[in-house]
Amino acid sequence: MLYVSCFMKLAIQASDLDHARIDGTRVYILNLLKNFGQIDTEEEFLIYHKNHFNPELTPPKFPNYKIIQKSFPLYWTQTRFAWEIFKSKPDVLWMPMQALPLIRRKKLKTVVTIHDLAFKYFPEHFPKNDLHRLNWFTDYAIRNSTKIIAVSQSTKNDILKFYPEIKEEKIKVIYHGFDANLYQKEYSNDEINQVITNLKLKIKNYVLYIGAIQPRKNLPVLIKAFEKLKKSEFPELKLVLAGEAAWLAQETQNLASESPYNKAIIMPGKLKFDDLGPLMAGAGVFVLPSLYEGFGIPILEAMAAKVPVISAENSSLKEVGGEACQYFKDNDADDLSQKIKQILEDSVLREDLIQKGSEQIKNFSWEKCARETLKYLKKS
Repeated sequence: MLYVSCFMKLAIQASDLDHARIDGTRVYILNLLKNFGQIDTEEEFLIYHKNHFNPELTPPKFPNYKIIQKSFPLYWTQTRFAWEIFKSKPDVLWMPMQALPLIRRKKLKTVVTIHDLAFKYFPEHFPKNDLHRLNWFTDYAIRNSTKIIAVSQSTKNDILKFYPEIKEEKIKVIYHGFDANLYQKEYSNDEINQVITNLKLKIKNYVLYIGAIQPRKNLPVLIKAFEKLKKSEFPELKLVLAGEAAWLAQETQNLASESPYNKAIIMPGKLKFDDLGPLMAGAGVFVLPSLYEGFGIPILEAMAAKVPVISAENSSLKEVGGEACQYFKDNDADDLSQKIKQILEDSVLREDLIQKGSEQIKNFSWEKCARETLKYLKKS
């Protein structure tokens, strides 16, 4: 008797894990690959990338993972990757970034993750070439994929707003998680100081931002709010803008260097993953001032580290932060400055936010995200 395997073959485009710069979308891909092979040991996962994995973004190896490296100099997703997918005949193709091969088998089921549509709201914050590419490939992916994963209800609402022809049932909201091992760890003062002493910081005496340096992150407002605090009641306070320079970073860099308090504004650039946990744990307050986020993972990371959080009040940020954040108007440096001041001075408020944050993060994990994603992929 002939037995036909019922196992599925799931293909994943993972070339973003080759990049030197680490961002939230790459953290998302890495953490789902850390979980898929533990959750599902039966299906076959074909994981494609272009060159060499970033050492900090290298996915683990599982018996049912097949890591496939296929280089090509031009338009890799639309050329070599598309050809490999055509040959391997997977049951489902998951594109964790906002693109889709133009040439593919007609019956191939495709699922695309849409992280955000920031470029629709803030086109001036993107280089022109990137803007054209983002619009074209996102438009095509949303309109031609079998199904869509949105990383928040806010992102789903944006998809329905800009693509009214898309049926709501085509979109599944699946929330991100956070690295509990890194951020929920109880760091000693010595462990924190090993990281922050090199940056000339003192525990609980700095305001922290972690993320890319680019216009949408709205860092000039944070710098202005910090300057107000330094000028008035917090002469020893420092501001840490931890993250790599992305696109159009020069304005933020110039504003920091030209500030009268530039020696107190620390921009360490790229940091190792292992340093981020102690850096977060030592902060007096964490601020995410973004004009727009598809999700906002750093909010969860700060809450996990028992650090009070202030976030801009827009896009998905209230959806992620819930009642565990203080919120400010994203264009109002005075409002932000006052919120930081309150948290630094009011120990009762600090503890209340920390406690609420500990409850809020129970709603999110990478394992939960991976389970829901796998279930959705296999139902495609």
